[in-house]
Amino acid sequence: MENITTEEKKVFTDRKRTNILRNLEQPVLVFLCRILPRFITPDMLTATGILGSFMVLLGFLIARTPELKGFLFLSIFGFAVNWFGDSMDGRIAYFRETPRKWYGFALDCMMDWMSLVTIGIGYYFYVQGDFRIYVFTFCCAYAWAMLVAQIRYKITNVYSIDSGLLGPTEVRVIICLVILSEYLWSGSMELFSIVVNIILILTNTIDTVKLIKLGDERDISERKQKEASL
Repeated sequence: MENITTEEKKVFTDRKRTNILRNLEQPVLVFLCRILPRFITPDMLTATGILGSFMVLLGFLIARTPELKGFLFLSIFGFAVNWFGDSMDGRIAYFRETPRKWYGFALDCMMDWMSLVTIGIGYYFYVQGDFRIYVFTFCCAYAWAMLVAQIRYKITNVYSIDSGLLGPTEVRVIICLVILSEYLWSGSMELFSIVVNIILILTNTIDTVKLIKLGDERDISERKQKEASL
């Protein structure tokens, strides 16, 4: 990370970030870590992230009624709440120097999956007809990205939740823009959902190829080390 502060090094010591918004996002998270009251715990922030996901679900369910379409903004707000809780739970633990690395990793993976399913259900009930298949493909593609991140961590011992310039924050921003477009132009969500699916699938394919190469390189390295020790 370029031009990072001592606090940023401490807060993000457990992961490598490459996402395009990192230079904006990381100082904001550090600032929030400074001002967050001590009684707010990492687990409370994890719960806040899940609450945000249910707000997205609720917004979609209510907005199905044309007269209540404005509740799409509840879904957008829910994504903001989800970002806050999901981004801050681990960061505040590292800021306070009280991290639980493997507990946090396990909990984060499970909560990310729960959030994905919850938001996917909301979108499923909002869209109509054949476009519902894109809910399934989006959930599969995003879960694929999560799996790639975890396997990469196993192979490299470096945890990165980003796929090049795209990370969870960028995905949330894109989805929120899609929801806004849906509010302005009904039916546009279906079109953009196709585009988002294509982007995710292409990105995951590239990352998977890279991951397989990393696995092969590690196998070769470990084989050479084993031969050298004999």
